[in-house]
Amino acid sequence: MLNIAPPLPAPVSTPFAHRNLARLLLQAREALMVRTRPGLREHGLSDQQWRVLRVLGEHGTVETGRVAREATILGPSLTGVLARMERDGLVRRERDPADQRRTVVEATPKGLKMVQRLSHTVEAHYQWLEQSLGKQKLAQLYELLDQLIALEQP
Repeated sequence: MLNIAPPLPAPVSTPFAHRNLARLLLQAREALMVRTRPGLREHGLSDQQWRVLRVLGEHGTVETGRVAREATILGPSLTGVLARMERDGLVRRERDPADQRRTVVEATPKGLKMVQRLSHTVEAHYQWLEQSLGKQKLAQLYELLDQLIALEQP
């Protein structure tokens, strides 16, 4: 008995002249995280929690709105992420002494220790990327992404 597959449908004609850049950027992010995510999970961290810790590790005590922007987490989601991180002893939140309407967050010593440990793995990955792509291409990629972000800001 012969099994003949049905013919493939013809490609759909679309009005799109360019590749789906948003999808490519998401795919690139996921490709990068393939190497990083296992290390995060070993330490009990989600991607979002790591992004928060990285922001705090780079900037110290930060107002929650800035954490949301730099970690690309929506405000309502950030509230839950910070609550879990506070429960786990990774961050501490308090009212901003200069403006009681605002909340600031900082990494605890436990959170900073985790940033220190994970930074070695993350930096090793970036070094591998630099070796694989070349220093100039990686710098160009950073520059192009910075330009794209600035261009699309309202």
